[in-house]
Amino acid sequence: MKEKRREMEDTKITGFFDKDTTITGDLNFKGSFRIDGHFKGKIKSDSTLIIGANGKVEADVQVGYVIIDGEIKGQIQAKDKIEIHASGKVTGTIIAPKLIVEEGAFIEANCQTSDKPPLAALEKKPLEPKIGEPKTGSHL
Repeated sequence: MKEKRREMEDTKITGFFDKDTTITGDLNFKGSFRIDGHFKGKIKSDSTLIIGANGKVEADVQVGYVIIDGEIKGQIQAKDKIEIHASGKVTGTIIAPKLIVEEGAFIEANCQTSDKPPLAALEKKPLEPKIGEPKTGSHL
């Protein structure tokens, strides 16, 4: 019974930014949240985030489930899955156990289909010249 109640609460839209709304900051929510306006910042929730066709988001996102019909730029991480519809546009990094992409969607992103956080980027060290080779840029 509790499982069904939680499932209903997760699908119920509890928040909404309309297409003429612009918000900057941190967004935390329970239940589903829909963005049809402009949002810039951080988004965190265990629930569902819906980016409507008019939505434009520039954020680091950590949610349970994401449905993208609009545009999003940033790191998008979902515990369950990320769904990108035909009108969706994603730029950045995608991390989720499941990724669904409809034909026509635009993706310019690194994708990791895992629920584990991405590995830290290794620092690139300049290569040292071999013994007997001149160092780059040195004049003898």
